[in-house]
Amino acid sequence: MGIPSPEHPLVSVIDLSTIQVNDEPIQFLFSFYGIAIKRNFKGKMRYGHQEYDFDAGLMTFVAPNQVFSFETDLKSKLSGCLILIHPDFLLYTSLAQSIKRYDYFSYAANEALFLSEKEEKLVLDITQIIKQEYHSNIDTFSQEIIAAQIELLLKYSERFYQRQFITRKKANHTILTQLDELLSNYFNSEKLGTEGIPTVQNIAKALNISPNYLSRLLQTLLGQSTKQFVQEKLLQLAKEKLSITDLSISEIAYELGFEHPQSFSKFFKSKTSLSPLEFRQAFN
Repeated sequence: MGIPSPEHPLVSVIDLSTIQVNDEPIQFLFSFYGIAIKRNFKGKMRYGHQEYDFDAGLMTFVAPNQVFSFETDLKSKLSGCLILIHPDFLLYTSLAQSIKRYDYFSYAANEALFLSEKEEKLVLDITQIIKQEYHSNIDTFSQEIIAAQIELLLKYSERFYQRQFITRKKANHTILTQLDELLSNYFNSEKLGTEGIPTVQNIAKALNISPNYLSRLLQTLLGQSTKQFVQEKLLQLAKEKLSITDLSISEIAYELGFEHPQSFSKFFKSKTSLSPLEFRQAFN
C-alpha cells in the first residue's frame, strides 16, 4: 500500500494519508496490534466476518492474527494515523498481560470509538510522543517509555468507551429494545424448552454486537450483566407459570429450559428465597 519502511522494527506510527489504495477491496492479516485514528474515511471496514457498525467513529482496534479488510471511496482523502505494535515489543513490560483485558481488541468487537475534539487532541498528543521517542536514539529507556505511552492511550480509550455507552443513548436504547423483543419472542416460543436458556454469546450474535460490549452496556445502563438480565426475565416467566397455570414444578422446569427440576428449584430459591412450591402456595 505504499507505506514507508518502519523506522523501528517493532512499533510504528503511520500517516494514513500516505497509504495508496485503489478501488479494489484490501484485505490482510494483522500480525500485530493496530490502533487507528482515522478521519474522512468513506467506505466499509470489516474485522473478521463483522462490519464495524459505526464507520464514522474515529478509533478502531485490531488484535494480532486477525483478518482486517476495507474498501474506500477514492474521492475521499483519508487522514489520521495508524499505530502498529508487534507483540514482541510488549515482552518484559506490564502490557504483555494487561493488554488482553481491553475488550475493544476482541475479535468479536465491531464498535468503533467516537471522540470529541478535546479527546482526539489528547489521543494524537500521546501518539506524537510515541513517534518522537522511537525517532530519537534508541536506548535502555525507549521500550519502557513507549510502552507507558501505549498503556496510557489504552486507559484513555477504555474511559472513552465507557463514556460512549452513556452518550450514545439513542443507539443504546435501541439495543435494549431489540434485546427485550428478542428474549420475549424466544421465551414465548418453544425454543426455550427445546434449545434451552439462550447464552450470552448467542444473544450478542443475534444483536450483531460483541458479548463484552452487550454486558458492559447493560452494566452501565441497568447495573446488570447480560446473564443477570436474562435470569430476571426467566424469573418473571417462572412466576407467571407458577401463579396462573396448573403445570407441575417439573413441567415448568422443562418448559423453561432447565434439564433437571432440581436445577430450576435451586435457581428460583436463590432469587426469591422461596422454593417454587412455597411460592405457589404463598401466592395462592
